[in-house]
Amino acid sequence: MLHAIRAEILSVPEDPQFAGPAAIVHHADGLLVIEDGLVVARGAFADLAPRFPGLAIEDHRGRLLVPGFVDAHVHYPQIDRIASHGAQLLDWLDQHIFPAERAFADPAHARAVADVFLDELLRNGTTTALVFATVHPASVDALFAGAQARGMRLVSGKVLMDLGPEGLRDTPETARADSEALIARWHGRGRLGYAVTPRFALACSDAQMAVAGDLLAAHPEALLHTHISENRLEIAAVAERFPDAGSYLGVYDRFGLVGPRSVFAHGIHLGDGECTRLAEAGSSVCLCPTSNLFLGSGLFDLARLDAHGVRLAMGSDVGAGTTLSMLATMAEAYKVCQLRGEALDPFRALHLATMAGARALGLGDRIGALHPGQEADFVLLDPAGTPLLARRCAGRPLAERLFAMQVMGDDRHVHSTWLMGQKVKG
Repeated sequence: MLHAIRAEILSVPEDPQFAGPAAIVHHADGLLVIEDGLVVARGAFADLAPRFPGLAIEDHRGRLLVPGFVDAHVHYPQIDRIASHGAQLLDWLDQHIFPAERAFADPAHARAVADVFLDELLRNGTTTALVFATVHPASVDALFAGAQARGMRLVSGKVLMDLGPEGLRDTPETARADSEALIARWHGRGRLGYAVTPRFALACSDAQMAVAGDLLAAHPEALLHTHISENRLEIAAVAERFPDAGSYLGVYDRFGLVGPRSVFAHGIHLGDGECTRLAEAGSSVCLCPTSNLFLGSGLFDLARLDAHGVRLAMGSDVGAGTTLSMLATMAEAYKVCQLRGEALDPFRALHLATMAGARALGLGDRIGALHPGQEADFVLLDPAGTPLLARRCAGRPLAERLFAMQVMGDDRHVHSTWLMGQKVKG
């Protein structure tokens, strides 16, 4: 059925850092026309409305319609340990996270947490995510089943970690068998995709890493999702274990895990050689500012990544991350850049949280920009969601309003979330 949303429409399909103002698509009084879950047309209301006589139009003037947010790195089993006090990465994992993840051997527990997690994503305007599960296949089944029931685009996979702690340990043989079964069961079903997911280099034997490389080669539409260069103690431990690899990235490269389908979370302490290799391979680095600040891991060097032409995305990284709101995540990214003497433009921040993430996940042709033919996943942001933001935004130009919504915004400013043209929250 043909229907439409009237609102102020904003999309940033290209990176303004390189494309300039031409990257920004804006209609102050816009119309988004939808049929069968896809965008049919997008443009100025005055131009489009006469082309569709009798069109059912839902009026949201005063709200800002943007593409649905893409969270390119988040851990759903960690949601109940968000805001866990103390420790940096490796100690924090031992103290808080590994005990929580052991519970996901129970399918009922996995289903309950997956439902909470997915509803929270939608409440915060996130319509697509690249998600860590746990080592247990049941954790992946629960997440995919919940996402399919909601009609979400979601990519996930079983965590590979044969060197993990007791209760969170597989083997290269079970990793291969479980992953193949999950891929057969879920990959390409509805709006779901699979990611080969070695936790990080320290959690996997050489044989396990080889399995990850085999799986990635055997399934050319699957992603590679893992961590890199998050914490200096972690990096030192990787260098000690792999003295001949040359770098942290070199460990992954050795096993065929560095390519255009690879998404590496964090990348705070990457060297120039690693950045050059990432750019050559077309891999993506996902910036996770709230997590990096919370664990004291460091400040990502956006200027260095840009100088090497590394593809970027943005993630909440809950539960080390402190919010599932991509608005709040954009605000923290701005602050990190400020601490480095750089500036993050609000339009670029929106690009990183939408189209850049879509491209990192291999979905740039389907979501992220609201181009005609793309899936109609979008969010209506309410600049009057709180009295103070309403006062701050009143009568201000777009860039100022957008920045204020990022810095002051949270789930209260997400009026409604839409999947395939249907309202699912709000």
